[in-house]
Amino acid sequence: MSDVGAALMIKSPKAASAEACTTLEQLPNIGPALAADLRLIGIATPQELRGKDAFVLYQKLCAATGQRQDPCVLDTFMAAVDFMRGAPAAPWWHYTPQRKALFGQV
Repeated sequence: MSDVGAALMIKSPKAASAEACTTLEQLPNIGPALAADLRLIGIATPQELRGKDAFVLYQKLCAATGQRQDPCVLDTFMAAVDFMRGAPAAPWWHYTPQRKALFGQV
């Protein structure tokens, strides 16, 4: 494997706080695929998640892709929005009970 290929496989370090987060990939729970999904719906930086509604972001992604996304995507968006609001990092599945209580099975 080339050095470039090896470098692409290294995960971005996760930010410890919203203030330290400069790229979408630094958000806890957000990897390259979900970062690309956020960019698809117009979110280019973590700061753009401040004040956003995770459910609206989920609906936009479903509309943009033309398919219903897995509900865990909504859980992950909830975690990212909450983190950018100043909450401590938490695994996306921590938000599953809250999502089910608020939105049912989506």
